[in-house]
Amino acid sequence: MNFIIVTGLSGAGKSQVVRVLDDLGFYCIDNIPPALIPKFAEMYYKSDNAIKQVALVSDIRTGDMFDEFLSCLDELSAHGYNYEILFLHASDEVLIKRYKETRRRHPLSTDGERVTDAITKEREIMTPAQNRATHIIDTSNLANAQLKELISSIYSEDKQLEIFVNVISFGFKHGVPLDADLVFDVRFLPNPFYIPELKPRTGLEKSVSDYVMKHLQTTEFLQKLNDMIEFLLPHYIKEGKSQLVIAIGCTGGQHRSVAIAEEFAKRLKSNAHHVSVLHRELKKQAMPVYPAT
Repeated sequence: MNFIIVTGLSGAGKSQVVRVLDDLGFYCIDNIPPALIPKFAEMYYKSDNAIKQVALVSDIRTGDMFDEFLSCLDELSAHGYNYEILFLHASDEVLIKRYKETRRRHPLSTDGERVTDAITKEREIMTPAQNRATHIIDTSNLANAQLKELISSIYSEDKQLEIFVNVISFGFKHGVPLDADLVFDVRFLPNPFYIPELKPRTGLEKSVSDYVMKHLQTTEFLQKLNDMIEFLLPHYIKEGKSQLVIAIGCTGGQHRSVAIAEEFAKRLKSNAHHVSVLHRELKKQAMPVYPAT
């Protein structure tokens, strides 16, 4: 029996997750007040009906009632009811973009208040819930299909334990990605920036990639990186981690990090891992859009 409480930031993709869980056979209830969760759990665990999997969504849309969320979790534990918390979040940049594209109003927005202020306020309110989460998923770099695959890998009855790997290239002069689990610096590699014909190009182009890959230190680095990640992944899976963000950085995030991220992602995919690639500084990959819940 699965009893899941889905929560997280507004705009992080909870509606999309509910649709996936519904397809997996879960009985789903959206926007339930926290005070009703223990009552529903009692009915669920004491009944002999055919409902074997339940997903309840509770978040800031319930207003002041959400203040009871943590105490309701304590009540579930006190009664011995097993449950999991699935927490969704995303970067401020992505959340703002999603709100602009969907033209939805943030639940905490007041007249004249910027959406950035509402997001900051919600993060503060939701931090205690995030600290209690069983699974935490950052949807910043996940397209709908990738999010569906990730949720299915966690909750499908015929699931095989796996982890979703996000490979991100970036430039150190623009800051390290805040959601990175592992960060690798490739500024030790020869820089195509100083080759006049390569300077205006990116690591997605063959001429730049060939230049980066032709050096012995590149080959050795990729092999050592691949060996280390292949060693780590089973241990992360064993600990219940469902998502791993690997950030690869160079100075500007245009040449070396892009080429290395592309090549490393290919190696992971060849080993049958679930992988996505994002080149943060190139801004060529459109952000995925979710309903603002």
